[in-house]
Amino acid sequence: MKPLVRTAALSGYVELCRTLGIDPQALMKRVGLDTAALAVQDRWISGAAAVQLLELSATASGHDDFGLLMAEFRRFANLGPVSLVVREEPDVRSALGLLIRHQHMYNEVLHARLSEGDGLATLKVDLQIGEAMEARQATELAVAAFHRILRGFLGARWQPLSVWFRHPAPADTATHQRAFGPMVGFGREFDGIVFYSDDLDAPNAMADPLLREYARQYFESIVVPKDATVADRVRELIEVLLPSGRCSIEQVARSLGVDRRTVHRQLASSGETFSSLLNATRMHLAEQFVANPRRSLTEISDLLGFSSLSAFSRWFSERFGCSPRAWRTRQSQQKLPGQD
Repeated sequence: MKPLVRTAALSGYVELCRTLGIDPQALMKRVGLDTAALAVQDRWISGAAAVQLLELSATASGHDDFGLLMAEFRRFANLGPVSLVVREEPDVRSALGLLIRHQHMYNEVLHARLSEGDGLATLKVDLQIGEAMEARQATELAVAAFHRILRGFLGARWQPLSVWFRHPAPADTATHQRAFGPMVGFGREFDGIVFYSDDLDAPNAMADPLLREYARQYFESIVVPKDATVADRVRELIEVLLPSGRCSIEQVARSLGVDRRTVHRQLASSGETFSSLLNATRMHLAEQFVANPRRSLTEISDLLGFSSLSAFSRWFSERFGCSPRAWRTRQSQQKLPGQD
């Protein structure tokens, strides 16, 4: 299966596109994505689609610094749950080490590694997409994101010794100079950042020693193994694709970088089918959505990928034994007095 990335990897994408005068929805549609998928940053999408999207957007906008501009929207929270424990690590070395060790929890495309020698620390960034494609924008976004993380720990005035990229220099390097300082180089042997090893020993000013143990306990309770199952990936993709109305096994297979027969075969090995996962995911979401009186049934029908409200109502009645409206009424009547 090809690697996935959290939708948080595209944080700020819609806003940047509108600032630059290009249509984010049209561009996302070209790579099989939908802007609705970005509403929840903990969902997973195709890594190849995200990489391709950034390249298409750079071309459409005429900005070959698109990836760097995207990085300006990055926040520490975009790392997801791992950000909670990283923020409480005592120094930069332990925080960066934890980020690298658990990078699969927020980006399966990203493969960063840290090495030290002769008083220098080198953070190398590789993208493993699973297929050959241009990835200049995604590479610059990833390097800039790490640069911003280091500055978050070391202060806004911190400067690395150098920031290197393997690709050629753009015609205008003004954005790169503004983002990284004067020591940015192109056509080098790796993508990444070089700085003094002593910087890794700097204390983390954000950390609260009293919270560290709580953060660690929470993180250990949610940490996921590096290799998620095919069924787990399919469930995540179903949740992302349902609101777009294009949740099919063909679309899921495309996001995973395989054909539909491979998805069928691998799901069967775990006792699942695409239909069983689709129905289970819809039922789980339907219980949450219908119980919320602020959501209209038409809106819920759209969120669950049904072509019409009547189709949703029939499906719901078959699985819950009553109409969604009756189920909602029953749930509200079962609440204890005084509950909201």
